[in-house]
Amino acid sequence: MSASNGTKKNMNLKLLVWRQSGGKDKGKMTTYQANDISPDMSFLEMLDVVNENIIRDGGEPIAFEHDCREGICGSCGVMINGVAHGPDEGTAACQLHMRSFNDGDEIVIEPWRARAFPVIRDLVVDRSALDRIIAAGGYISVNTGNAPDGNAIPIPKEMSNDAMDSAACIGCGACIAQCKNASAALFTSAKIAHLALLPQGDPERGERVIRMVAQMDAEKFGSCSNEGECEAVCPKEIQMTNISLMNREYERAILANKK
Repeated sequence: MSASNGTKKNMNLKLLVWRQSGGKDKGKMTTYQANDISPDMSFLEMLDVVNENIIRDGGEPIAFEHDCREGICGSCGVMINGVAHGPDEGTAACQLHMRSFNDGDEIVIEPWRARAFPVIRDLVVDRSALDRIIAAGGYISVNTGNAPDGNAIPIPKEMSNDAMDSAACIGCGACIAQCKNASAALFTSAKIAHLALLPQGDPERGERVIRMVAQMDAEKFGSCSNEGECEAVCPKEIQMTNISLMNREYERAILANKK
């Protein structure tokens, strides 16, 4: 519904929200009304308003994760109408604005769905499996002491650009939640690629990729079937080319270990 000046009027929305008091609780969808919602609100601000009304009525507020609310930390991830982070491309849930919806819309809000992401409460899931994959990558070997000159290690611009693009991953888990196999290939490959592409990460690159892939499998993530849902919903638009790089790095490391 639009006003005469072209801006949207405040909206009334119907929310279907997943409520689950704990990991062992069965959980269910619960209906809430979100009334008089400004189109300039972020999605999380809209949930804040709904929670204020729930608390005012003596109920238990909807639990959801958030921190920076600037699309940096990755903690805000939820499924919105079946799409990780919602309808806008390259956008985290905290950056999604209510102008992306229309008056009278029904919005379904669910937590990430993956065996490796057990529900803690409502929309909050345990994503520590991603931390364990990163930890499995170990360290890089660098000389300590005074900071080296910025140009001491020449790096081709194309390579540095690719490394920075991979390093942009915020570990939100959207790629896993959207994948029908709940694969962590895009996340893991981005973490592998941004170090494998740089000379600082070269000494441990073989051991790193073997350990991280092994940890990914140990966490019970599914396999990648190259269908691209992960890339489509990534708020940082991480490319699937990282998965190809990870596979090459893994094969290279395995062959090197057999020599």
